[in-house]
Amino acid sequence: MGAGAIRRRDAPTDVVAAERPALAGLLPVAIIVAVAWATLVVLDATGAAATLHHHTLIEGGPPLWLAIPPFLLAWEVMVVAMMVPGSLPAIRLTVPTRSGSPSAELAFIAAFLGVWAAFGLGAFLGDMVVHRLVDSTPWLAARPWLIEAGVLAFAALYQFVPRKRHDLERCRHPGGHMGSATLRGAARFGLGHGLACVGASGALMLLMFGEGFGGLIWMVALTGVMILETTFRSPQQFTRLVGIGLILLSVATLAGPTAF
Repeated sequence: MGAGAIRRRDAPTDVVAAERPALAGLLPVAIIVAVAWATLVVLDATGAAATLHHHTLIEGGPPLWLAIPPFLLAWEVMVVAMMVPGSLPAIRLTVPTRSGSPSAELAFIAAFLGVWAAFGLGAFLGDMVVHRLVDSTPWLAARPWLIEAGVLAFAALYQFVPRKRHDLERCRHPGGHMGSATLRGAARFGLGHGLACVGASGALMLLMFGEGFGGLIWMVALTGVMILETTFRSPQQFTRLVGIGLILLSVATLAGPTAF
């Protein structure tokens, strides 16, 4: 009886000891997130964020092959700042439980960021099409707020579709999708998790794409929304409330500049 009691009392200590490598492994990720936010603050404070806005790069900016790299670099910094905090539970699954190479963790993050890079590139190229449409349509060019209202409406309605709920559940509970402990397995895990998070939060990140890298208030607000969506035990009501709020913003924007 005494020995069994001692083993039971020691078990929590063993669990804490096992958790320490995982928590220590997340420290570099936390530092990278902090650096990303600091970079965004500096870009906003110095005015450099305006030069990286997709409007600036597309309209009268450098050639496409020169415009895409700085945009993607800034986009990935924003993704690290906004999306990685909500993905810490998934990253934690790739941290070695014993001292060793963090290669699996890096493979996961690289694949995760690669998915978001593809999403950002698609948004950038899609925005080029929108710019050409607006430039060739004087009526639409005179009413740019219609595009903003449309993006807000899309993000709002997406909050209610089944695809959002399905991908949000996969993004919230990544453990069931963990592959093998190899580098390939970690990369595959990062790819799957990235696709799930794009499906869950891509519409919200389109709002951030439209705002640009200088919209710190939008960044903080949307980061808070996405973290809460991935951490609430039952996020359905919160997700719907966000959708309703975005609908109201879309209606207000649809009224044009006279509404403000």
